[in-house]
Amino acid sequence: MASKRYATVDKSVCVACGACENICPLGAIKVHKGCFAKVAEDKCVGCGKCEKVCPANSITIESRVNI
Repeated sequence: MASKRYATVDKSVCVACGACENICPLGAIKVHKGCFAKVAEDKCVGCGKCEKVCPANSITIESRVNI
């Protein structure tokens, strides 16, 4: 069963620093080809650690609909 929340990344703001990748306890977020962070929504539980550590404020936690 999927969690009620998940992280999303605004690729136009992300600076690909890797802070989110380093803090994610489930390895659900990775920097894609050195360009931007990408979230594996099936792994993400929406804990919010990546959102808090992001220096560019490019990550938000969203609610899933119809779970």
